[in-house]
Amino acid sequence: MRHPLDIVAMFAALWLLAAMMLDALTPKELTAVMIGVAIGPAIVITAVFYYLRCARTDFAVMFAALWLISDIAIAFVSPTQLPHFLIALGFVPALLIGSVLHWQRFQRRQEQLPAPSVKRG
Repeated sequence: MRHPLDIVAMFAALWLLAAMMLDALTPKELTAVMIGVAIGPAIVITAVFYYLRCARTDFAVMFAALWLISDIAIAFVSPTQLPHFLIALGFVPALLIGSVLHWQRFQRRQEQLPAPSVKRG
């Protein structure tokens, strides 16, 4: 069973780790505190959906969307222009999850196609 304090500790650690890693990648004018404020709501929403035991596919799609929103929020609070690779980094989870979902749909479609029937005349 998922205990709420365990979830809070886990997502707080992930929030701090993400803020510190993004602080190392971003320009010096953008501090870890500014990044933490920008990604905080996304971390809280993700933790709530994790606590509610959201389905794995739905959780992955929601995570990718929140990651992209957090990337936009970081660009908003940044006093300088962000490097282009950081902007592209926001799209990586969405592209990965979208390609996996597309591949799974393609595989299921191949399984559902009926076998060709022999027509007798």
